[in-house]
Amino acid sequence: SAELCLLPALTGLLQPLPGPSGPGPAEVGLGALPAELRAAVGALVGDLDALFTALGLREESFAVGALSRVIAAELASYTPARNRRRMATNKASIVFVDRTLDLAGAVGHHGDNLAEKILSVLPKLPGHKIDVMVNMVELTALQTTDETCSIIAPGCLAQPNDPAAKALWESFMNLKQKEAVMEARRHLVEAASRENLPIKMSMGEVTPEQLSSYIQLFRNNLKALENHCGLLQLVLATVQTLKHPETSKWDNFLAFERLLLQTIGESEMPSVLNQLLPMIKSYNERTKDDYTCEDFLILLVYMYSVVGEITSGKELDAAEEEVKKVLVKAICDEPEPSPMLRKIT
Repeated sequence: SAELCLLPALTGLLQPLPGPSGPGPAEVGLGALPAELRAAVGALVGDLDALFTALGLREESFAVGALSRVIAAELASYTPARNRRRMATNKASIVFVDRTLDLAGAVGHHGDNLAEKILSVLPKLPGHKIDVMVNMVELTALQTTDETCSIIAPGCLAQPNDPAAKALWESFMNLKQKEAVMEARRHLVEAASRENLPIKMSMGEVTPEQLSSYIQLFRNNLKALENHCGLLQLVLATVQTLKHPETSKWDNFLAFERLLLQTIGESEMPSVLNQLLPMIKSYNERTKDDYTCEDFLILLVYMYSVVGEITSGKELDAAEEEVKKVLVKAICDEPEPSPMLRKIT
């Protein structure tokens, strides 16, 4: 048997269900949803059935959340799925989960993980939802300061034909950042040694500059480049992530979230909001290290998700009004609002 966990939000189904005037969450069926959402659920059910057909699965569905119950019920009653379940030989338990039940998990900055940082800060590979673009200019003789240089095709994280790169990516996902970066240096040194490149192993903390200097050794050796291209792409992704300005902001987010978890039980929500207030700055007042409007929306979602039940009162109302006032001004002052801000406004 197999277990497969599916989050409907990942397919764009993060939609509000009918409010107090409509049916309650326990009563919601496909007919109660807006037409656009009904079509999206139908498409998802068809795609899931095609996937399970290819895998030869006879599934037993479980649902956590109102929208997940709708999707699980539709899959259970879908005629092609019923026919498939009669014929399939492999059993599987399918768990559908509404991602809205865990907004803190969706917006939080989790732990000290290099893989998550790489996936978050580097630009997405065109046509892909997960993989990222790795700038390969450093491996060429091309001299340019343009980070968006498009003359050289980008690298990526998926390296199925390179055992060393696959092992390194496992390290990025499973080890702490410091250990993962040391693994990147070790793999690079071993590759250079096999190619008889003049590498000097150094101990101590690994810096992006040190990794770059090792990468430079491969640059003029086409055979070495070909033999270790997958590994070099992952190490370049590491260097570019460690140097990226968003990485320091990531660490600030993580520090704030940890502090919030420690103090939220002792501090009332109004005092936390008042601490946040001076950090909200308009476009003209911000430096590269300050939080943007989007960053604050993410922080607020995290705060309200982890705090649980909030006791309303005059003090909280006043603090929330102040935050709203300053945040609305900051959003209105944005010269070029991001797609997310435009959608919200």
